[in-house]
Amino acid sequence: MTTAPGPAMLPRRTITSYALGSVATGGFGTLPGLVLAYYLTDTLGVAAGLAGLVVTVPKLWDVVIDPFIGARSDASAARHGSRRAFLLTGAVTLPLLFAAVFATPRAFEGTSAAVWVVLAFVAAATAFSIFQVPYIALPAEIAPDYASRTRLLAPRIAVLALAILAFGAGGPLVRDAAGGGRGGYAVMGLVGGITIGLGMLAAWSGAPRRAQVASDRPVPVRAHARGQALRLGAAALREIPAFRRLLGAFLLQALATGAMLAGAQYVATYTLGDENAVTYLFVALVAPALLVMPVGTRVARRFGKKRSYVGASIVFAVAALSLVPMRWAPGGWVYASVALAGVAYAGMQLYPLAMLPDVVAVDARDRGEDRAGVLGGVWTAGETAGLALGPTLVLGMLALTGFVSKTADEAVTQPGSALTGIALAFSLLPAVLALLSLVPLSRYPLSADLVDHPAPQEVHP
Repeated sequence: MTTAPGPAMLPRRTITSYALGSVATGGFGTLPGLVLAYYLTDTLGVAAGLAGLVVTVPKLWDVVIDPFIGARSDASAARHGSRRAFLLTGAVTLPLLFAAVFATPRAFEGTSAAVWVVLAFVAAATAFSIFQVPYIALPAEIAPDYASRTRLLAPRIAVLALAILAFGAGGPLVRDAAGGGRGGYAVMGLVGGITIGLGMLAAWSGAPRRAQVASDRPVPVRAHARGQALRLGAAALREIPAFRRLLGAFLLQALATGAMLAGAQYVATYTLGDENAVTYLFVALVAPALLVMPVGTRVARRFGKKRSYVGASIVFAVAALSLVPMRWAPGGWVYASVALAGVAYAGMQLYPLAMLPDVVAVDARDRGEDRAGVLGGVWTAGETAGLALGPTLVLGMLALTGFVSKTADEAVTQPGSALTGIALAFSLLPAVLALLSLVPLSRYPLSADLVDHPAPQEVHP
């Protein structure tokens, strides 16, 4: 295989700033996924079924808006050679909107509190999408080939793992240090929003003012209305088998990780008997990912991205299944199983994000059209929908098993059925979803040779 120029030929500032953008991705994906459902049911007194609707609606909105943002960013890139304006808009609008999600007025409880949160979350999700969709599209423009994209994405995934650790472990610590309850969540939301905004600004500051891959890039597709953008996104799914299969696998795994995120606080409180144990669960999940991340690129180089991705998915499923007995035998061993899942989680992030630019590049080469923004919009919509529906599945299981919601000042005893539901939502549910993801992944067609050497008839059967 021909070795193409890698990140060493890109400006160091571009590589570093792109990686720092993952502070935003990790923060926005982690903190609401970890504590929002618990905030609704155990602080605001929102019933589990209604809470499930609250965490789902903003992400369904993302499914509608993300392809439109992607198409508009393609048009901006065609006019100005850059997607920087979108990155900056997200950076300056998100912090206060994110803080508002966790700053519910004290007069609101139950349904009224749910309405406040859903409106604030929709606004925050829109601001995040304005940043995230073009951010996802950038690697195909600044890295030239199959191997270099893995090297570009590896630092980003390392920062993502650090961000997940910082937000997942640090968010609850900030909440508790600020006194817990509504006030603690409000402080946590403000600190989180500002930190996310800084990560976005870092990505904007170093983003290339013009795409650095060949100047004869294909002309981007245009979309001037949301409906047209949705049709372009649907067309991309229909016309690009590699994209459809990769996204299907990634979406199912987003459901799995979203379920684990949402279930972690419940496991800490009701299975391990310590609300603060959620911090240790997060350290167990993310710290191993940081340790193995440097190995990820070498594994992909030896075995290929697809085989490495399959292996990581299987290990994650096995680790999640090993957690099933914690309902009846909770203890320190739980952290070891979570750590094994963390090792696999590193690969489940690195490999698909390194494979997506391959799909974008092959599609542009074969069709003569640049659909990076459209594909990035569909990808972001799928990811955010998966991360949202994961908590929805958890809350649905809690509702079905009789979980009792409460406000911050109340004390309740959960029925045994609800405790079983919590344990299975954190173990069996993610394992099944991870195993299902192997079905579309097994049919993913792109290899290094197909990516770096034109073979349209093999890529689009």
